[in-house]
Amino acid sequence: MNAPDLPALRLTDFSHGGGCGCKIAPGVLQQIIAKSGPSVLPKELLVGIETSDDAAVYRINEHQAIVATTDFFMPIVDDPYDFGAIAATNAISDVYAMGGTPLFALALVGMPVDKLPVDTIRRILQGGEEVCARAGIMIAGGHTIDSVEPIYGLVAIGIVDPANLKRNAGAKPGDRLVLGKPLGVGVYSAALKKRKLDEAGYAAMIASTTQLNTPGVALGRMAGVHALTDVTGFGLAGHLLEICRGSNAGAVVDFARVPLHPGVADLVRAGYYTGASGRNWTGYGADVAIEASAGDAAQKLVTDPQTSGGLLVACAPADVAEVLANFRRDGFDRAAEIGEIVAGPPRVVVR
Repeated sequence: MNAPDLPALRLTDFSHGGGCGCKIAPGVLQQIIAKSGPSVLPKELLVGIETSDDAAVYRINEHQAIVATTDFFMPIVDDPYDFGAIAATNAISDVYAMGGTPLFALALVGMPVDKLPVDTIRRILQGGEEVCARAGIMIAGGHTIDSVEPIYGLVAIGIVDPANLKRNAGAKPGDRLVLGKPLGVGVYSAALKKRKLDEAGYAAMIASTTQLNTPGVALGRMAGVHALTDVTGFGLAGHLLEICRGSNAGAVVDFARVPLHPGVADLVRAGYYTGASGRNWTGYGADVAIEASAGDAAQKLVTDPQTSGGLLVACAPADVAEVLANFRRDGFDRAAEIGEIVAGPPRVVVR
């Protein structure tokens, strides 16, 4: 990991947007996929596109189902190894978010081969390979293209017992919300691109975005966990709203309890945040209320796109301690209870 001002060649200069901030805005995406998908689905397809879930799940027998997902994006950092590691961690996260165990991956690689040195491209792939090794899987193949902007990611394949499958639907009024990682990755990336992120902030960013969401496997086995997702490009408010819509319920977030990366609130007040935050608010802000008590930075932070963000859990009150214990066991020391699911229309209140 290099300090943010060291690389002579800045990968972020090649990309118009970085990390999960590259996602198509939620309102536009909804229009694109509104009429997508076949009208008749096979019964073996346990999860498709109907609830904007994290991965597709296909049952192969009574106790096994395949989890399939893909994720890729342009550079969020300038160090090639770090970029590859972040992209791979982010892609594998969707398997964990379904309660699944990763099996193997395929690499998706698009590079401006006339502009990036071969050694730089090799370091990007090395970062992804070493994250996969930490996850206990291998990259078994993939596809490469010559691209105007650097693009890297994975197709991640996993397996889950259908009895342990978790979705972003199924939360119940009274459930408590637990978030596994602090917010602020998008804010850090905006500051980095303008050379305003210090070494401590960069270190916090890399540590968070390369931490595999391994607690998802244990959370999948918990009957008291009713809904599970990971917080990525649509921010905390957007992905929580997906849980609300899938569960036909509302949610209340106690912003004072939401873990934040060091210094991000001050960076927001100084004007460092991504354009994706505004696009997120435009896309779903009508269903999110930010109360004055949450503070002046709350809107930018709950809409902040999280690249390789934390797991978001809706669980029975009696299971909060066990959920937090599973996070702590895998090194997620900042995991915290941040709110609850409430009866009512699908909307999020941040107070």
